[in-house]
Amino acid sequence: MNVKGHAAIVSGGGSGLGAETARFLARAGAKVAVLDLAEEAARKVAQEIGGLAVTCDVGDAASAEAAVARARDAHGAARIAVCCAGIAPAARIVGKEGPMKLDAFERVIRVNLIGSFNIMRLAAADMSGLPALEDGERGVIVMTASVAAYEGQIGQAAYAASKGGVVGLTLPAAREFARTGIRVLTIAPGLIATPLLLNMPPNVQDSLAATVPFPARFGHPHEYARLAMHMIENVMLNGEVVRLDGALRMQAK
Repeated sequence: MNVKGHAAIVSGGGSGLGAETARFLARAGAKVAVLDLAEEAARKVAQEIGGLAVTCDVGDAASAEAAVARARDAHGAARIAVCCAGIAPAARIVGKEGPMKLDAFERVIRVNLIGSFNIMRLAAADMSGLPALEDGERGVIVMTASVAAYEGQIGQAAYAASKGGVVGLTLPAAREFARTGIRVLTIAPGLIATPLLLNMPPNVQDSLAATVPFPARFGHPHEYARLAMHMIENVMLNGEVVRLDGALRMQAK
Protein backbone atom coordinates (compact mmCIF):
# COMPACT_ATOMS: atom_id res chain seq x y z
CA MET A 1 0.00 0.00 0.00
CA ASN A 2 1.18 3.45 -0.85
CA VAL A 3 0.43 5.34 2.37
CA LYS A 4 0.17 8.79 0.78
CA GLY A 5 -3.17 10.38 1.50
CA HIS A 6 -4.42 7.54 3.69
CA ALA A 7 -5.42 7.82 7.35
CA ALA A 8 -3.29 6.05 9.97
CA ILE A 9 -3.57 5.54 13.70
CA VAL A 10 -0.57 4.81 15.91
CA SER A 11 -1.20 3.74 19.49
CA GLY A 12 1.60 4.52 21.91
CA GLY A 13 2.52 7.24 19.43
CA GLY A 14 3.69 9.72 22.03
CA SER A 15 7.15 8.21 22.48
CA GLY A 16 9.63 5.56 21.42
CA LEU A 17 8.68 3.17 18.63
CA GLY A 18 5.25 4.69 18.13
CA ALA A 19 6.51 8.26 17.83
CA GLU A 20 9.13 7.30 15.26
CA THR A 21 6.60 5.30 13.26
CA ALA A 22 4.21 8.26 13.32
CA ARG A 23 7.01 10.45 11.93
CA PHE A 24 7.77 8.02 9.10
CA LEU A 25 4.10 7.73 8.17
CA ALA A 26 3.65 11.50 8.15
CA ARG A 27 6.75 12.02 6.00
CA ALA A 28 5.31 9.51 3.52
CA GLY A 29 2.12 11.53 3.28
CA ALA A 30 -0.23 9.72 5.64
CA LYS A 31 -2.74 11.55 7.84
CA VAL A 32 -1.64 10.37 11.28
CA ALA A 33 -3.59 10.22 14.53
CA VAL A 34 -1.24 9.86 17.52
CA LEU A 35 -2.96 7.88 20.27
CA ASP A 36 -1.39 7.84 23.71
CA LEU A 37 -2.41 7.85 27.37
CA ALA A 38 0.17 10.59 27.92
CA GLU A 39 -1.75 13.55 26.51
CA GLU A 40 1.13 16.02 26.41
CA ALA A 41 3.49 13.54 24.73
CA ALA A 42 0.90 12.78 22.06
CA ARG A 43 0.32 16.49 21.48
CA LYS A 44 4.03 17.16 21.08
CA VAL A 45 4.49 14.47 18.43
CA ALA A 46 1.29 15.46 16.63
CA GLN A 47 2.40 19.09 16.45
CA GLU A 48 5.78 18.03 15.10
CA ILE A 49 4.30 15.94 12.26
CA GLY A 50 1.12 17.88 11.55
CA GLY A 51 -1.05 15.10 12.92
CA LEU A 52 -3.85 14.71 15.44
CA ALA A 53 -3.26 13.99 19.12
CA VAL A 54 -5.84 11.77 20.82
CA THR A 55 -5.77 10.69 24.46
CA CYS A 56 -6.40 6.95 24.64
CA ASP A 57 -6.23 4.12 27.18
CA VAL A 58 -5.87 1.18 24.81
CA GLY A 59 -6.95 -1.31 27.47
CA ASP A 60 -10.31 0.39 27.96
CA ALA A 61 -13.09 -0.29 25.47
CA ALA A 62 -14.84 3.08 25.75
CA SER A 63 -11.60 5.07 25.62
CA ALA A 64 -10.36 3.29 22.51
CA GLU A 65 -13.73 3.52 20.81
CA ALA A 66 -13.84 7.28 21.43
CA ALA A 67 -10.24 7.72 20.24
CA VAL A 68 -10.76 5.81 17.00
CA ALA A 69 -14.00 7.73 16.39
CA ARG A 70 -12.22 11.06 16.88
CA ALA A 71 -9.47 10.04 14.47
CA ARG A 72 -12.11 8.91 11.97
CA ASP A 73 -13.96 12.22 12.22
CA ALA A 74 -10.74 14.13 11.53
CA HIS A 75 -9.08 11.99 8.86
CA GLY A 76 -11.61 9.40 7.71
CA ALA A 77 -11.46 5.69 8.46
CA ALA A 78 -7.87 4.51 8.85
CA ARG A 79 -6.36 2.06 6.40
CA ILE A 80 -3.26 1.75 8.61
CA ALA A 81 -3.09 0.88 12.31
CA VAL A 82 0.19 0.41 14.19
CA CYS A 83 -0.04 -0.81 17.78
CA CYS A 84 2.95 0.31 19.86
CA ALA A 85 1.38 0.99 23.27
CA GLY A 86 2.94 -1.18 25.95
CA ILE A 87 4.39 -1.45 29.43
CA ALA A 88 7.18 -3.67 30.77
CA PRO A 89 7.29 -3.79 34.58
CA ALA A 90 9.57 -6.48 35.99
CA ALA A 91 8.41 -8.81 38.77
CA ARG A 92 9.00 -12.41 39.74
CA ILE A 93 5.99 -14.72 40.02
CA VAL A 94 7.07 -15.41 43.58
CA GLY A 95 9.41 -12.79 45.01
CA LYS A 96 10.83 -11.92 48.42
CA GLU A 97 7.50 -10.44 49.46
CA GLY A 98 5.44 -13.41 48.28
CA PRO A 99 3.43 -14.08 45.14
CA MET A 100 3.10 -11.43 42.47
CA LYS A 101 -0.03 -9.34 42.87
CA LEU A 102 -2.64 -10.60 40.44
CA ASP A 103 -3.71 -7.10 39.47
CA ALA A 104 -0.10 -6.34 38.45
CA PHE A 105 -0.17 -9.30 36.05
CA GLU A 106 -3.60 -8.32 34.76
CA ARG A 107 -2.48 -4.75 34.06
CA VAL A 108 0.34 -5.88 31.77
CA ILE A 109 -1.99 -8.24 29.90
CA ARG A 110 -4.61 -5.50 29.60
CA VAL A 111 -2.27 -2.90 28.12
CA ASN A 112 -0.06 -5.08 25.92
CA LEU A 113 -2.39 -7.83 24.72
CA ILE A 114 -5.94 -6.62 25.23
CA GLY A 115 -4.86 -3.14 24.15
CA SER A 116 -3.51 -4.49 20.85
CA PHE A 117 -6.67 -6.51 20.29
CA ASN A 118 -8.81 -3.51 21.16
CA ILE A 119 -7.21 -1.28 18.53
CA MET A 120 -7.22 -4.14 16.03
CA ARG A 121 -10.94 -4.89 16.38
CA LEU A 122 -11.91 -1.24 15.98
CA ALA A 123 -9.53 -0.51 13.11
CA ALA A 124 -10.49 -3.67 11.22
CA ALA A 125 -14.19 -2.87 11.54
CA ASP A 126 -13.57 0.50 9.87
CA MET A 127 -11.21 -0.90 7.26
CA SER A 128 -13.68 -3.55 6.16
CA GLY A 129 -16.10 -0.86 4.98
CA LEU A 130 -13.56 0.97 2.81
CA PRO A 131 -13.31 0.53 -0.96
CA ALA A 132 -10.67 -1.96 -2.07
CA LEU A 133 -7.32 -0.79 -3.40
CA GLU A 134 -4.95 -2.67 -5.69
CA ASP A 135 -4.98 -6.45 -5.04
CA GLY A 136 -8.23 -5.99 -3.11
CA GLU A 137 -6.40 -4.55 -0.11
CA ARG A 138 -8.41 -2.48 2.35
CA GLY A 139 -6.00 -2.03 5.24
CA VAL A 140 -3.06 -3.26 7.28
CA ILE A 141 -2.53 -3.70 11.02
CA VAL A 142 0.97 -3.93 12.53
CA MET A 143 1.29 -5.02 16.15
CA THR A 144 4.31 -5.03 18.45
CA ALA A 145 5.47 -8.12 20.31
CA SER A 146 8.98 -8.77 21.69
CA VAL A 147 11.69 -11.40 21.64
CA ALA A 148 10.49 -12.01 25.22
CA ALA A 149 7.54 -13.80 23.63
CA TYR A 150 10.04 -16.58 22.79
CA GLU A 151 12.79 -16.18 25.42
CA GLY A 152 11.19 -14.43 28.35
CA GLN A 153 13.63 -13.90 31.19
CA ILE A 154 13.15 -14.35 34.92
CA GLY A 155 11.02 -11.45 36.09
CA GLN A 156 9.31 -11.10 32.71
CA ALA A 157 6.44 -13.57 33.19
CA ALA A 158 3.68 -11.01 32.68
CA TYR A 159 5.46 -9.21 29.85
CA ALA A 160 6.40 -12.43 28.05
CA ALA A 161 2.87 -13.79 28.40
CA SER A 162 1.38 -10.59 26.99
CA LYS A 163 3.75 -10.51 24.03
CA GLY A 164 3.31 -14.24 23.43
CA GLY A 165 -0.39 -13.51 23.17
CA VAL A 166 0.26 -10.88 20.51
CA VAL A 167 2.33 -13.41 18.53
CA GLY A 168 -0.45 -15.98 18.84
CA LEU A 169 -3.05 -13.45 17.72
CA THR A 170 -1.28 -12.57 14.47
CA LEU A 171 -2.05 -15.55 12.22
CA PRO A 172 -5.69 -16.22 13.18
CA ALA A 173 -6.46 -12.53 12.76
CA ALA A 174 -4.76 -12.46 9.35
CA ARG A 175 -6.73 -15.52 8.29
CA GLU A 176 -10.03 -14.06 9.47
CA PHE A 177 -9.49 -10.70 7.78
CA ALA A 178 -8.13 -12.14 4.52
CA ARG A 179 -11.62 -12.22 2.99
CA THR A 180 -11.91 -8.45 3.43
CA GLY A 181 -8.39 -7.62 2.27
CA ILE A 182 -6.93 -6.62 5.64
CA ARG A 183 -3.40 -7.76 6.46
CA VAL A 184 -2.09 -8.38 9.98
CA LEU A 185 1.61 -8.44 10.90
CA THR A 186 3.72 -8.24 14.04
CA ILE A 187 7.22 -7.00 14.79
CA ALA A 188 9.11 -8.65 17.67
CA PRO A 189 11.89 -6.22 18.65
CA GLY A 190 14.91 -7.12 20.73
CA LEU A 191 16.88 -4.46 22.60
CA ILE A 192 15.79 -1.11 21.18
CA ALA A 193 17.15 2.25 22.35
CA THR A 194 13.96 3.56 23.93
CA PRO A 195 13.81 5.53 27.21
CA LEU A 196 13.38 2.28 29.17
CA LEU A 197 16.90 1.17 28.23
CA LEU A 198 18.55 4.57 27.86
CA ASN A 199 17.71 5.48 31.46
CA MET A 200 19.82 2.57 32.71
CA PRO A 201 23.41 3.19 33.92
CA PRO A 202 25.94 3.29 31.06
CA ASN A 203 27.73 0.15 32.24
CA VAL A 204 24.43 -1.77 32.21
CA GLN A 205 23.66 -0.46 28.74
CA ASP A 206 27.07 -1.56 27.47
CA SER A 207 26.65 -5.00 29.01
CA LEU A 208 23.24 -5.48 27.41
CA ALA A 209 24.35 -4.21 24.00
CA ALA A 210 27.26 -6.67 24.01
CA THR A 211 24.78 -9.58 24.10
CA VAL A 212 23.55 -8.73 20.60
CA PRO A 213 25.56 -10.81 18.07
CA PHE A 214 25.49 -8.28 15.22
CA PRO A 215 25.37 -5.38 15.21
CA ALA A 216 26.52 -5.35 18.84
CA ARG A 217 24.39 -2.40 19.89
CA PHE A 218 20.84 -1.47 20.70
CA GLY A 219 18.46 -1.17 17.80
CA HIS A 220 17.17 2.29 16.93
CA PRO A 221 13.48 3.26 16.83
CA HIS A 222 13.91 4.31 13.19
CA GLU A 223 14.85 0.70 12.35
CA TYR A 224 11.53 -0.45 13.80
CA ALA A 225 9.71 2.29 11.88
CA ARG A 226 11.43 1.37 8.62
CA LEU A 227 10.34 -2.26 9.04
CA ALA A 228 6.79 -1.20 9.86
CA MET A 229 6.73 0.94 6.71
CA HIS A 230 7.98 -1.94 4.58
CA MET A 231 5.29 -4.19 6.02
CA ILE A 232 2.65 -1.60 5.20
CA GLU A 233 3.93 -1.14 1.66
CA ASN A 234 4.54 -4.82 0.77
CA VAL A 235 1.17 -6.46 0.16
CA MET A 236 2.61 -10.00 0.13
CA LEU A 237 3.59 -9.75 3.78
CA ASN A 238 0.74 -11.10 5.88
CA GLY A 239 0.20 -13.25 8.97
CA GLU A 240 3.89 -13.09 9.90
CA VAL A 241 5.91 -12.17 12.98
CA VAL A 242 9.33 -10.68 12.17
CA ARG A 243 12.08 -10.50 14.78
CA LEU A 244 14.12 -7.30 14.80
CA ASP A 245 16.93 -8.28 17.14
CA GLY A 246 20.36 -8.63 15.53
CA ALA A 247 20.19 -12.43 16.15
CA LEU A 248 19.76 -11.91 19.90
CA ARG A 249 18.59 -14.92 21.91
CA MET A 250 18.05 -13.87 25.51
CA GLN A 251 19.34 -15.96 28.38
CA ALA A 252 17.33 -16.85 31.48
CA LYS A 253 18.51 -13.75 33.33
